[in-house]
Amino acid sequence: MMEVVIAILAVIFVLGVAINIHEFGHFIIAKLFRMRVEAYSFFGLGPRIWGFKIGHTDYRISAIPLGAYVKLYGDEATASLEGGVSKEEEVPKHELYELRPRWQKFLVMIGGPLMNILLALAIPFIIALTYGVPSNPAPIIGFVKPGGEAEKAGLKPGDRIVKFDGIENPTWRRIERDALLMPEKPIPITVEREGSRVDLFITPVKVVENGQAFGILDFEPDLGAEPVVVGRLEPSMPAAQSGLQVGDWVVSVNGKPVRNRQEMKKLINEAKDQPIRLSVVRNGERLEIETRAVQKDNDWLIGIGFNNNLSSARESVGILGALNFAWETNMEILRMTAKAFGQVSTGERSARDTVAGPIGIVQIIVQMVTSAGFLGLLSLLGIISLNLGIFNLLPIPLLDGGQIMMLGIEKVYSMFGKTMSMAIKERIQMVGLVLILILIILTTFNDISRLFR
Repeated sequence: MMEVVIAILAVIFVLGVAINIHEFGHFIIAKLFRMRVEAYSFFGLGPRIWGFKIGHTDYRISAIPLGAYVKLYGDEATASLEGGVSKEEEVPKHELYELRPRWQKFLVMIGGPLMNILLALAIPFIIALTYGVPSNPAPIIGFVKPGGEAEKAGLKPGDRIVKFDGIENPTWRRIERDALLMPEKPIPITVEREGSRVDLFITPVKVVENGQAFGILDFEPDLGAEPVVVGRLEPSMPAAQSGLQVGDWVVSVNGKPVRNRQEMKKLINEAKDQPIRLSVVRNGERLEIETRAVQKDNDWLIGIGFNNNLSSARESVGILGALNFAWETNMEILRMTAKAFGQVSTGERSARDTVAGPIGIVQIIVQMVTSAGFLGLLSLLGIISLNLGIFNLLPIPLLDGGQIMMLGIEKVYSMFGKTMSMAIKERIQMVGLVLILILIILTTFNDISRLFR
Protein backbone atom coordinates (compact mmCIF):
# COMPACT_ATOMS: atom_id res chain seq x y z
CA MET A 1 0.00 0.00 0.00
CA MET A 2 2.82 2.39 0.88
CA GLU A 3 4.45 1.78 -2.52
CA VAL A 4 1.20 2.83 -4.25
CA VAL A 5 1.01 6.02 -2.18
CA ILE A 6 4.65 6.85 -2.96
CA ALA A 7 4.03 6.25 -6.69
CA ILE A 8 0.97 8.55 -6.70
CA LEU A 9 2.84 11.28 -4.82
CA ALA A 10 5.80 10.94 -7.22
CA VAL A 11 3.55 11.45 -10.27
CA ILE A 12 1.83 14.47 -8.67
CA PHE A 13 5.19 15.95 -7.69
CA VAL A 14 6.90 15.61 -11.09
CA LEU A 15 4.00 16.68 -13.29
CA GLY A 16 2.75 19.30 -10.82
CA VAL A 17 6.15 21.00 -10.53
CA ALA A 18 6.94 20.83 -14.27
CA ILE A 19 3.59 22.30 -15.30
CA ASN A 20 3.31 24.90 -12.54
CA ILE A 21 6.85 26.22 -12.95
CA HIS A 22 5.87 26.83 -16.58
CA GLU A 23 2.72 28.75 -15.66
CA PHE A 24 4.61 30.63 -12.94
CA GLY A 25 6.92 31.95 -15.67
CA HIS A 26 3.96 33.54 -17.46
CA PHE A 27 2.53 34.76 -14.15
CA ILE A 28 5.64 36.44 -12.76
CA ILE A 29 6.54 38.30 -15.96
CA ALA A 30 2.94 39.55 -16.31
CA LYS A 31 3.12 40.77 -12.70
CA LEU A 32 6.49 42.46 -13.30
CA PHE A 33 4.91 44.42 -16.17
CA ARG A 34 1.93 45.24 -13.88
CA MET A 35 -0.55 43.42 -16.10
CA ARG A 36 -3.67 42.33 -14.23
CA VAL A 37 -3.88 38.55 -13.78
CA GLU A 38 -7.49 37.35 -13.56
CA ALA A 39 -6.82 33.73 -12.60
CA TYR A 40 -4.04 31.28 -11.90
CA SER A 41 -5.32 27.69 -12.11
CA PHE A 42 -2.57 25.52 -10.66
CA PHE A 43 -4.56 22.38 -11.54
CA GLY A 44 -6.82 21.86 -14.53
CA LEU A 45 -8.50 23.78 -17.33
CA GLY A 46 -12.05 25.09 -17.70
CA PRO A 47 -14.58 26.11 -15.02
CA ARG A 48 -13.48 26.89 -11.48
CA ILE A 49 -14.14 24.21 -8.84
CA TRP A 50 -12.42 25.73 -5.80
CA GLY A 51 -10.01 28.52 -4.99
CA PHE A 52 -9.22 31.71 -3.15
CA LYS A 53 -8.63 35.31 -4.19
CA ILE A 54 -5.64 37.49 -3.35
CA GLY A 55 -5.86 41.01 -4.76
CA HIS A 56 -7.27 40.83 -8.28
CA THR A 57 -6.12 37.24 -8.89
CA ASP A 58 -8.21 34.13 -8.31
CA TYR A 59 -6.02 31.12 -7.46
CA ARG A 60 -8.07 28.06 -8.34
CA ILE A 61 -8.50 24.39 -9.15
CA SER A 62 -10.39 23.79 -12.40
CA ALA A 63 -12.62 21.05 -13.74
CA ILE A 64 -10.65 19.47 -16.63
CA PRO A 65 -7.48 17.72 -15.34
CA LEU A 66 -5.26 18.68 -18.29
CA GLY A 67 -2.48 20.91 -17.02
CA ALA A 68 -2.79 24.43 -15.63
CA TYR A 69 -3.12 28.02 -16.91
CA VAL A 70 -2.71 31.72 -16.19
CA LYS A 71 -5.59 33.98 -17.35
CA LEU A 72 -4.70 37.62 -18.06
CA TYR A 73 -7.29 40.40 -18.33
CA GLY A 74 -7.58 41.44 -21.94
CA ASP A 75 -6.30 38.11 -23.33
CA GLU A 76 -9.54 36.46 -24.44
CA ALA A 77 -8.28 34.20 -27.25
CA THR A 78 -8.38 31.14 -24.97
CA ALA A 79 -11.21 32.30 -22.69
CA SER A 80 -13.33 29.26 -23.56
CA LEU A 81 -10.61 26.99 -22.16
CA GLU A 82 -10.10 29.09 -19.05
CA GLY A 83 -13.53 29.30 -17.49
CA GLY A 84 -14.91 32.24 -19.46
CA VAL A 85 -14.39 35.98 -19.33
CA SER A 86 -14.82 38.11 -16.23
CA LYS A 87 -17.27 40.99 -16.63
CA GLU A 88 -17.47 42.02 -12.99
CA GLU A 89 -15.36 45.17 -13.02
CA GLU A 90 -13.87 47.82 -15.23
CA VAL A 91 -10.14 47.35 -15.59
CA PRO A 92 -7.77 50.27 -16.26
CA LYS A 93 -6.48 50.09 -19.83
CA HIS A 94 -2.85 50.22 -18.72
CA GLU A 95 -3.35 46.85 -16.92
CA LEU A 96 -4.77 45.04 -19.96
CA TYR A 97 -2.59 42.46 -21.69
CA GLU A 98 -4.21 43.06 -25.08
CA LEU A 99 -3.20 46.75 -25.12
CA ARG A 100 0.45 46.14 -24.23
CA PRO A 101 3.29 46.39 -26.79
CA ARG A 102 4.07 43.17 -28.66
CA TRP A 103 7.53 42.90 -27.09
CA GLN A 104 5.92 42.71 -23.62
CA LYS A 105 3.46 40.07 -24.84
CA PHE A 106 6.39 38.13 -26.31
CA LEU A 107 8.21 38.16 -22.96
CA VAL A 108 5.08 36.94 -21.16
CA MET A 109 4.74 34.07 -23.65
CA ILE A 110 8.43 33.11 -23.51
CA GLY A 111 8.40 33.20 -19.68
CA GLY A 112 6.84 29.73 -19.34
CA PRO A 113 9.31 27.79 -21.51
CA LEU A 114 12.17 29.83 -20.04
CA MET A 115 11.25 28.77 -16.48
CA ASN A 116 11.11 25.11 -17.59
CA ILE A 117 14.58 25.40 -19.11
CA LEU A 118 15.94 27.17 -16.02
CA LEU A 119 14.53 24.39 -13.80
CA ALA A 120 16.14 21.77 -16.06
CA LEU A 121 19.49 23.56 -15.59
CA ALA A 122 19.02 24.16 -11.85
CA ILE A 123 18.40 20.51 -10.90
CA PRO A 124 21.70 18.99 -12.17
CA PHE A 125 23.53 22.14 -10.99
CA ILE A 126 22.32 21.71 -7.39
CA ILE A 127 22.92 17.93 -7.42
CA ALA A 128 26.45 18.45 -8.79
CA LEU A 129 27.23 21.13 -6.24
CA THR A 130 25.88 19.02 -3.36
CA TYR A 131 27.00 15.50 -4.29
CA GLY A 132 29.57 16.06 -7.04
CA VAL A 133 29.39 14.80 -10.61
CA PRO A 134 29.56 11.15 -11.71
CA SER A 135 33.08 10.08 -12.57
CA ASN A 136 33.33 9.58 -16.29
CA PRO A 137 35.72 6.63 -16.53
CA ALA A 138 38.20 6.29 -19.34
CA PRO A 139 36.73 4.16 -22.16
CA ILE A 140 38.73 1.11 -21.10
CA ILE A 141 36.78 -2.16 -21.05
CA GLY A 142 36.84 -3.86 -17.67
CA PHE A 143 34.21 -6.58 -18.08
CA VAL A 144 32.85 -8.46 -21.12
CA LYS A 145 29.72 -10.56 -20.67
CA PRO A 146 30.54 -14.23 -21.42
CA GLY A 147 28.82 -15.34 -24.62
CA GLY A 148 27.41 -11.85 -25.24
CA GLU A 149 27.52 -9.66 -28.33
CA ALA A 150 30.69 -7.92 -27.16
CA GLU A 151 32.57 -11.20 -26.80
CA LYS A 152 31.28 -12.34 -30.21
CA ALA A 153 32.51 -9.06 -31.68
CA GLY A 154 36.01 -9.75 -30.35
CA LEU A 155 36.19 -7.19 -27.53
CA LYS A 156 38.41 -8.04 -24.56
CA PRO A 157 39.00 -6.60 -21.07
CA GLY A 158 41.75 -4.00 -21.27
CA ASP A 159 40.76 -2.72 -24.73
CA ARG A 160 40.66 1.08 -24.94
CA ILE A 161 37.89 2.42 -27.19
CA VAL A 162 39.39 5.11 -29.45
CA LYS A 163 36.53 5.42 -31.94
CA PHE A 164 32.80 4.68 -31.65
CA ASP A 165 30.27 5.15 -34.46
CA GLY A 166 32.62 7.56 -36.21
CA ILE A 167 33.38 9.66 -33.09
CA GLU A 168 37.08 9.88 -32.25
CA ASN A 169 38.14 9.59 -28.58
CA PRO A 170 34.59 9.29 -27.19
CA THR A 171 33.84 9.51 -23.49
CA TRP A 172 32.32 6.50 -21.81
CA ARG A 173 29.10 8.45 -21.25
CA ARG A 174 28.89 9.27 -24.97
CA ILE A 175 29.38 5.59 -25.88
CA GLU A 176 26.61 4.40 -23.54
CA ARG A 177 24.11 7.06 -24.59
CA ASP A 178 24.65 6.67 -28.32
CA ALA A 179 24.18 2.91 -27.97
CA LEU A 180 20.79 3.50 -26.30
CA LEU A 181 19.39 4.76 -29.60
CA MET A 182 20.77 1.92 -31.75
CA PRO A 183 19.37 -1.41 -30.51
CA GLU A 184 20.31 -4.39 -32.70
CA LYS A 185 22.21 -2.12 -35.11
CA PRO A 186 25.88 -2.95 -35.85
CA ILE A 187 28.09 -0.05 -34.79
CA PRO A 188 31.69 0.38 -35.96
CA ILE A 189 34.10 0.49 -33.05
CA THR A 190 37.88 0.81 -32.96
CA VAL A 191 39.91 -0.31 -29.96
CA GLU A 192 43.53 0.05 -29.04
CA ARG A 193 45.05 -3.28 -27.97
CA GLU A 194 48.71 -3.86 -27.17
CA GLY A 195 49.80 -0.79 -29.12
CA SER A 196 47.76 -1.46 -32.28
CA ARG A 197 44.29 -0.41 -33.45
CA VAL A 198 41.64 -3.07 -34.13
CA ASP A 199 38.46 -2.30 -36.12
CA LEU A 200 35.37 -4.22 -35.02
CA PHE A 201 31.55 -4.02 -35.04
CA ILE A 202 29.41 -4.23 -31.88
CA THR A 203 25.62 -4.73 -31.82
CA PRO A 204 23.80 -3.28 -28.77
CA VAL A 205 21.36 -5.74 -27.22
CA LYS A 206 17.73 -4.63 -27.51
CA VAL A 207 15.83 -4.26 -24.25
CA VAL A 208 12.29 -2.90 -23.81
CA GLU A 209 11.22 -0.97 -20.71
CA ASN A 210 7.71 0.54 -20.47
CA GLY A 211 7.34 -0.06 -24.19
CA GLN A 212 10.48 1.94 -25.04
CA ALA A 213 13.23 0.13 -26.98
CA PHE A 214 16.86 0.77 -25.96
CA GLY A 215 20.25 -0.59 -26.89
CA ILE A 216 22.47 -1.92 -24.09
CA LEU A 217 26.17 -2.75 -24.41
CA ASP A 218 27.12 -5.99 -22.68
CA PHE A 219 30.54 -4.75 -21.68
CA GLU A 220 31.45 -2.28 -18.95
CA PRO A 221 34.31 0.08 -18.14
CA ASP A 222 37.07 -0.53 -15.65
CA LEU A 223 35.75 1.65 -12.84
CA GLY A 224 38.52 1.11 -10.35
CA ALA A 225 37.30 1.03 -6.74
CA GLU A 226 33.65 1.85 -6.05
CA PRO A 227 30.96 0.88 -3.54
CA VAL A 228 29.04 -2.18 -4.78
CA VAL A 229 25.52 -1.37 -3.58
CA VAL A 230 22.37 -3.36 -4.39
CA GLY A 231 19.98 -1.07 -6.26
CA ARG A 232 17.20 -3.52 -7.14
CA LEU A 233 16.28 -7.18 -6.78
CA GLU A 234 14.40 -9.56 -9.04
CA PRO A 235 11.89 -11.30 -6.72
CA SER A 236 12.07 -14.65 -8.52
CA MET A 237 15.89 -14.84 -8.46
CA PRO A 238 18.17 -16.37 -5.78
CA ALA A 239 19.47 -13.11 -4.26
CA ALA A 240 16.02 -11.92 -3.19
CA GLN A 241 15.05 -15.37 -1.95
CA SER A 242 18.27 -15.59 0.10
CA GLY A 243 17.50 -12.40 2.02
CA LEU A 244 19.61 -9.82 0.19
CA GLN A 245 18.05 -6.35 0.38
CA VAL A 246 18.16 -3.13 -1.62
CA GLY A 247 20.84 -0.89 -0.09
CA ASP A 248 23.12 -3.76 1.00
CA TRP A 249 26.79 -2.95 0.38
CA VAL A 250 28.59 -6.09 -0.88
CA VAL A 251 32.17 -6.15 0.43
CA SER A 252 33.27 -9.71 -0.43
CA VAL A 253 32.24 -12.79 -2.43
CA ASN A 254 33.38 -16.20 -1.16
CA GLY A 255 35.85 -14.42 1.11
CA LYS A 256 37.43 -12.37 -1.70
CA PRO A 257 37.12 -8.56 -1.41
CA VAL A 258 35.34 -6.87 -4.35
CA ARG A 259 36.64 -3.50 -5.57
CA ASN A 260 33.82 -2.92 -8.01
CA ARG A 261 30.83 -4.60 -9.63
CA GLN A 262 32.98 -6.07 -12.43
CA GLU A 263 34.94 -8.07 -9.85
CA MET A 264 31.69 -9.23 -8.25
CA LYS A 265 30.31 -10.37 -11.61
CA LYS A 266 33.57 -12.18 -12.36
CA LEU A 267 33.52 -14.01 -9.01
CA ILE A 268 29.87 -15.05 -9.47
CA ASN A 269 30.61 -16.36 -12.97
CA GLU A 270 33.56 -18.33 -11.60
CA ALA A 271 31.38 -19.88 -8.86
CA LYS A 272 28.75 -20.98 -11.41
CA ASP A 273 26.13 -23.12 -9.63
CA GLN A 274 28.20 -23.61 -6.45
CA PRO A 275 27.18 -21.93 -3.15
CA ILE A 276 28.14 -18.24 -2.99
CA ARG A 277 28.88 -16.51 0.32
CA LEU A 278 28.19 -12.77 0.25
CA SER A 279 29.51 -10.53 2.98
CA VAL A 280 27.39 -7.36 3.10
CA VAL A 281 27.05 -4.26 5.25
CA ARG A 282 23.47 -3.32 6.16
CA ASN A 283 22.75 -0.31 8.40
CA GLY A 284 26.29 -0.46 9.76
CA GLU A 285 26.07 -4.19 10.58
CA ARG A 286 28.07 -6.86 8.73
CA LEU A 287 26.04 -9.88 7.58
CA GLU A 288 26.82 -13.14 5.81
CA ILE A 289 24.34 -14.32 3.17
CA GLU A 290 24.55 -17.55 1.18
CA THR A 291 23.01 -17.83 -2.27
CA ARG A 292 23.52 -19.52 -5.65
CA ALA A 293 23.63 -18.27 -9.23
CA VAL A 294 21.42 -19.46 -12.08
CA GLN A 295 22.46 -19.48 -15.72
CA LYS A 296 20.76 -17.12 -18.18
CA ASP A 297 22.00 -16.41 -21.71
CA ASN A 298 25.46 -17.89 -20.97
CA ASP A 299 25.79 -15.70 -17.89
CA TRP A 300 25.59 -16.72 -14.22
CA LEU A 301 23.28 -14.36 -12.29
CA ILE A 302 21.88 -14.00 -8.79
CA GLY A 303 19.26 -11.39 -9.78
CA ILE A 304 20.47 -8.00 -8.56
CA GLY A 305 20.93 -4.59 -10.15
CA PHE A 306 23.49 -2.11 -8.89
CA ASN A 307 22.74 1.35 -7.55
CA ASN A 308 24.10 3.65 -10.26
CA ASN A 309 22.70 6.79 -8.69
CA LEU A 310 24.88 8.29 -5.95
CA SER A 311 26.73 5.24 -4.68
CA SER A 312 28.99 5.20 -7.73
CA ALA A 313 32.17 7.24 -7.69
CA ARG A 314 31.56 10.99 -7.88
CA GLU A 315 33.94 13.94 -8.04
CA SER A 316 33.51 17.18 -6.11
CA VAL A 317 33.19 20.32 -8.23
CA GLY A 318 32.85 24.04 -7.62
CA ILE A 319 30.25 26.44 -9.01
CA LEU A 320 31.81 26.59 -12.48
CA GLY A 321 32.11 22.79 -12.64
CA ALA A 322 28.47 22.40 -11.57
CA LEU A 323 27.36 24.95 -14.17
CA ASN A 324 29.30 23.11 -16.86
CA PHE A 325 27.81 19.77 -15.79
CA ALA A 326 24.26 21.21 -15.87
CA TRP A 327 24.82 22.68 -19.34
CA GLU A 328 26.37 19.49 -20.75
CA THR A 329 23.62 17.32 -19.21
CA ASN A 330 20.86 19.33 -20.89
CA MET A 331 22.71 19.56 -24.22
CA GLU A 332 23.12 15.77 -24.16
CA ILE A 333 19.37 15.31 -23.52
CA LEU A 334 18.55 17.61 -26.46
CA ARG A 335 21.08 15.84 -28.69
CA MET A 336 19.67 12.41 -27.92
CA THR A 337 16.08 13.63 -28.30
CA ALA A 338 16.86 15.19 -31.69
CA LYS A 339 18.70 12.04 -32.78
CA ALA A 340 15.79 9.80 -31.73
CA PHE A 341 13.22 11.89 -33.62
CA GLY A 342 15.57 12.02 -36.59
CA GLN A 343 15.61 8.21 -36.60
CA VAL A 344 11.81 8.21 -36.48
CA SER A 345 11.61 10.56 -39.47
CA THR A 346 13.93 8.32 -41.53
CA GLY A 347 12.19 5.10 -40.50
CA GLU A 348 15.16 3.74 -38.53
CA ARG A 349 13.14 3.85 -35.32
CA SER A 350 9.47 3.25 -34.60
CA ALA A 351 7.45 6.19 -33.25
CA ARG A 352 5.61 3.67 -31.07
CA ASP A 353 8.89 2.75 -29.36
CA THR A 354 10.03 6.37 -29.03
CA VAL A 355 7.16 8.62 -27.95
CA ALA A 356 5.50 8.16 -24.56
CA GLY A 357 2.01 9.44 -23.80
CA PRO A 358 0.41 10.18 -20.41
CA ILE A 359 0.35 6.52 -19.33
CA GLY A 360 3.94 5.97 -20.47
CA ILE A 361 5.15 9.05 -18.60
CA VAL A 362 3.43 7.87 -15.42
CA GLN A 363 5.07 4.43 -15.80
CA ILE A 364 8.50 6.04 -16.20
CA ILE A 365 7.97 8.22 -13.11
CA VAL A 366 6.88 5.23 -11.00
CA GLN A 367 9.82 3.14 -12.20
CA MET A 368 12.26 5.96 -11.44
CA VAL A 369 11.08 6.60 -7.88
CA THR A 370 11.11 2.83 -7.23
CA SER A 371 14.62 2.20 -8.56
CA ALA A 372 16.47 5.47 -7.88
CA GLY A 373 14.53 7.25 -5.13
CA PHE A 374 14.00 10.98 -4.77
CA LEU A 375 17.27 12.05 -6.39
CA GLY A 376 16.49 9.95 -9.46
CA LEU A 377 13.05 11.55 -9.49
CA LEU A 378 14.65 15.01 -9.46
CA SER A 379 16.76 14.11 -12.48
CA LEU A 380 13.65 12.88 -14.30
CA LEU A 381 11.85 16.12 -13.38
CA GLY A 382 14.68 18.04 -15.07
CA ILE A 383 14.34 15.96 -18.25
CA ILE A 384 10.54 16.37 -18.37
CA SER A 385 10.79 20.10 -17.64
CA LEU A 386 13.32 20.61 -20.44
CA ASN A 387 11.19 18.70 -22.94
CA LEU A 388 8.06 20.57 -21.83
CA GLY A 389 9.81 23.91 -22.33
CA ILE A 390 11.08 23.01 -25.80
CA PHE A 391 7.77 21.42 -26.85
CA ASN A 392 5.88 24.59 -25.88
CA LEU A 393 8.05 26.62 -28.24
CA LEU A 394 6.70 24.71 -31.26
CA PRO A 395 4.54 26.95 -33.52
CA ILE A 396 1.32 25.09 -32.72
CA PRO A 397 -1.77 27.19 -31.85
CA LEU A 398 -2.56 27.13 -28.11
CA LEU A 399 1.11 26.48 -27.24
CA ASP A 400 3.42 29.38 -26.38
CA GLY A 401 5.22 29.01 -29.71
CA GLY A 402 1.85 29.33 -31.43
CA GLN A 403 1.06 32.48 -29.44
CA ILE A 404 4.40 33.96 -30.44
CA MET A 405 3.64 33.03 -34.06
CA MET A 406 0.30 34.86 -33.72
CA LEU A 407 2.15 37.98 -32.54
CA GLY A 408 4.22 37.81 -35.71
CA ILE A 409 1.11 37.42 -37.88
CA GLU A 410 -0.53 40.37 -36.12
CA LYS A 411 2.57 42.45 -36.86
CA VAL A 412 2.25 41.59 -40.56
CA TYR A 413 -1.48 42.52 -40.45
CA SER A 414 -0.62 45.87 -38.85
CA MET A 415 1.82 46.67 -41.64
CA PHE A 416 -1.19 46.69 -43.98
CA GLY A 417 -3.35 48.64 -41.57
CA LYS A 418 -5.46 45.62 -40.56
CA THR A 419 -6.16 43.75 -37.32
CA MET A 420 -7.01 40.12 -36.64
CA SER A 421 -10.50 39.67 -35.20
CA MET A 422 -11.10 37.88 -31.90
CA ALA A 423 -13.29 35.33 -33.70
CA ILE A 424 -10.37 34.30 -35.94
CA LYS A 425 -8.04 34.05 -32.94
CA GLU A 426 -10.49 31.81 -31.09
CA ARG A 427 -10.88 29.54 -34.13
CA ILE A 428 -7.11 29.21 -34.46
CA GLN A 429 -6.79 28.34 -30.76
CA MET A 430 -9.52 25.69 -31.09
CA VAL A 431 -7.62 24.16 -34.03
CA GLY A 432 -4.55 23.99 -31.78
CA LEU A 433 -6.61 22.34 -29.02
CA VAL A 434 -7.88 19.71 -31.47
CA LEU A 435 -4.32 18.98 -32.66
CA ILE A 436 -3.07 18.56 -29.10
CA LEU A 437 -6.03 16.33 -28.15
CA ILE A 438 -5.34 14.16 -31.22
CA LEU A 439 -1.69 13.89 -30.15
CA ILE A 440 -2.74 12.91 -26.61
CA ILE A 441 -5.16 10.27 -27.96
CA LEU A 442 -2.56 8.78 -30.32
CA THR A 443 0.18 8.60 -27.69
CA THR A 444 -2.25 7.17 -25.13
CA PHE A 445 -3.29 4.52 -27.65
CA ASN A 446 0.41 3.67 -28.16
CA ASP A 447 0.88 3.41 -24.39
CA ILE A 448 -2.06 1.03 -24.05
CA SER A 449 -0.96 -1.08 -27.03
CA ARG A 450 2.51 -1.40 -25.49
CA LEU A 451 0.94 -2.65 -22.28
CA PHE A 452 -0.87 -5.41 -24.19
CA ARG A 453 2.30 -6.25 -26.16
